Amino acid sequence: MGAQLRVYKRRIKSVTATKKITKAMEMIAASRIVKAQRQVTASTPYATELTRAVTAVATGSTTKHPLTTEAETPTRAAVLLVTSDRGLAGGYSSNAIKAAERLTERLRGEGKEVDTYIVGRKGVAYYGFRERKVTDSWSGFTDSPTYADAKQVAAPLIAAVQQDTAEGGVDELHIVFTEFVSMLTQTPVQRRLLPLSLDKAAEESGTKGEILPLFDFEPSAEDVLDALLPRYVESRIYNALLQAAASKHAATRRAMKSATDNAGDLIKSLSRLANAARQAEITQEISEIVGGASALADATAGSE
Repeated sequence: MGAQLRVYKRRIKSVTATKKITKAMEMIAASRIVKAQRQVTASTPYATELTRAVTAVATGSTTKHPLTTEAETPTRAAVLLVTSDRGLAGGYSSNAIKAAERLTERLRGEGKEVDTYIVGRKGVAYYGFRERKVTDSWSGFTDSPTYADAKQVAAPLIAAVQQDTAEGGVDELHIVFTEFVSMLTQTPVQRRLLPLSLDKAAEESGTKGEILPLFDFEPSAEDVLDALLPRYVESRIYNALLQAAASKHAATRRAMKSATDNAGDLIKSLSRLANAARQAEITQEISEIVGGASALADATAGSE
């Protein structure tokens, strides 16, 4: 009985230490969510106005440009998948990966080749373990991305869009990330960044149904679109990275809260088992004492 009680006590001590760690991680994740939400809110007006500017240029000119014009027969697409560098976030990364695989399967079903770009070690490890080709990857900044990180990710994607498909370029650019809806809800979504759908762009920028002013473009509408293309892609990727970071912290907080609650329940269960073992040990000791006293009394009575 004594050995069993020591085992329970060791397990209670171990689970208590784990509970302290998960509680601390829960609090850290909660504090990071607030910062990530502020960054998302701060980046939204810029992205909205940039989309509004692109919409105005596209609707005010007849220039054919990769930013707004779809290829007649698209044959190649790029998919950017945003995952996390670290785990302990429930199904956050796996859900994003599943969404990317569904998108890739659909694009291939349409007869398009797919180039995969990945942000985050979890996505890189998933594709690497399965020996799947990854065109480019980035990691080390998913918890707190900056605009410089977004520019680094966007650079090869912009180059691929501007390049001819015969030379390794792409006709479409898609992004898969986890959208932060609330503290309890984070949803994996896929968006087509390029070519830009004017209807969706007008809806996002709040100009749907609105009569836009006429503009004169200098030196030309095509040059204006050339200048807006990298800014548009960078801003959208930056916003997606921020959304994904907020979603990851929320998922971590939820997972760590669940782990903390489970540790508390386990401690209660182990404490009951330890108490039962202690009571059984005490009962056995009392029985041994009573039995010894009874035997001694019988021996004394027999000698008389």
